[in-house]
Amino acid sequence: MSSYGYWMIIFAVGYTFVLIIAGQLAKGRVNRQDSYFVGGRTFNKWIVAFCITGLFSGSTYISILELSYLNGVSAIWYGVAEIVQIIIIALLIIRSFRKKMLITISGLIGDKYGRAARGMAGAITAFAFPMWSVATAIAFASAMHVFTGISLTWSVAFTAILLFVYLQGGGMWSIAFTQTMNGVLFFLMFIVGIVAFFINPGIEGLKTLMVDSPSMFAFNSVGLQVIVAWFGTFLVNVILAQAAFQMALSCKEPEEGQKGLMIAGVLAVPFIICGILFGIAAAVVVPNAQTGLIAIPLYLMEVLPAPLVGIFFLGVWGCALSWGAPCQFSGATSLGRDVGGALHPRASENQLVFYTKVSLLLLTVLMIIFGMLRTEQSAWWNVLAWTIRNSATFAPVVAALFWPVVTKRAVWAALITGFISGLAWYYLGGWQPNAFYMNIHPVWVGSSINVLTISFVTLLDPKARWYLQLGKQTGKTYAAILSGFILLAINMIYADTLYQSGLTGLFVFITIIAFFISAIRLVRPVEEKTSIELSAVAKATQ
Repeated sequence: MSSYGYWMIIFAVGYTFVLIIAGQLAKGRVNRQDSYFVGGRTFNKWIVAFCITGLFSGSTYISILELSYLNGVSAIWYGVAEIVQIIIIALLIIRSFRKKMLITISGLIGDKYGRAARGMAGAITAFAFPMWSVATAIAFASAMHVFTGISLTWSVAFTAILLFVYLQGGGMWSIAFTQTMNGVLFFLMFIVGIVAFFINPGIEGLKTLMVDSPSMFAFNSVGLQVIVAWFGTFLVNVILAQAAFQMALSCKEPEEGQKGLMIAGVLAVPFIICGILFGIAAAVVVPNAQTGLIAIPLYLMEVLPAPLVGIFFLGVWGCALSWGAPCQFSGATSLGRDVGGALHPRASENQLVFYTKVSLLLLTVLMIIFGMLRTEQSAWWNVLAWTIRNSATFAPVVAALFWPVVTKRAVWAALITGFISGLAWYYLGGWQPNAFYMNIHPVWVGSSINVLTISFVTLLDPKARWYLQLGKQTGKTYAAILSGFILLAINMIYADTLYQSGLTGLFVFITIIAFFISAIRLVRPVEEKTSIELSAVAKATQ
């Protein structure tokens, strides 16, 4: 083991010890209903801001390090998509979800559509979260592998076991303590990385790279389809970002959650800028590394002494924990609270907490298995997890919020077909991160199947009680219908162009969404018709 490995292990073990203590201290905060799951709804805006920054920006930073090494400044769009998601959640989602006292998305589905839907949604959600955890664990594992010779698999296992140990203590309070402490590590990591950049390659090195590889400074070098997939995935994720909701909805008041999210959007900027800067610097100094996440530690070994490299990767360790801990905890909440509650509907709060702690162990094992299957391409794991979870739960969540006519059968069918179709499309494309079957990203296929299934099964289900509300429609309804037909025409007329640019999946999905919105506004529950008729009769008799 090199001196770099010794310093890295010393810092990581020391910080790990502090985290375990924090997890034990957090037990004292678990003293009221829902304290374990949502911190007793007592977080202020700064706690929310640190939690969301660690969650989204920590993960984004890891992905951008890798992407910028491979594709240059076009990685910025991954970060911009993240910021857009945070702002939309703050402005449109948090207030209404806080009033609903939401804990999980799978719980929202279960509250509306029953135990079976709760169990299926919870299981699918829980299955996706260890993939997100692996995505950032790979970054630290890569550095540990380079410095110590320990395999990537064992490094990922180390991360997973740590998450399990300290989350057992205080649940959401453990996460709040950790996210706040990690903020200091992020600052130190940025300082060390900037020092490394100016030592080598510096501004002159970037100028040389610009001449030798101008594509590294092109904002579209990663490919339009991939950029669109990032934005589309983050936008669809707006109403499904369960881990973010669970932390932001732990706030005292909705306003505190909104303010915290907006602060987190601002704090995301240095993660994006530094991630791109350090990734490109590594591309200059270590141009032929196996992966971007392997190149970063090799680059820092070239220019910095071992203690400083150890500090930098302690920050990367903080990123892994800041994303992995909320993901593992939120996934365990879905598995323990929602699936466990579906199987045992009379379970007490203490029993649900116990189920969640057992679920943490199961997801830890699953995270290690995922790490054994594919220990590279961090961004790939993120997008795969989003595809699986969003393809299953997008339409059911929209229905639970906006379309009362949807039946339980329709939700069950949408959960199953969306999940399977997203996975199947990745399989047909050979599980590639940037090349997809028929040039269509799996997220569009899964989400489209999800929406179509819930719509058609609802309309055909004999138990559905609906009528077609043709009169008294607003301009929004006509705009949705008109948009659907215009988009349908674009898909037909420009089919070849859309296919060549990789936009077929996106435009088909948007077309389906336009008709989905039209159906939500036109197909209304029979109870509404009765209410309207009674109201009209009452007015006529006055």
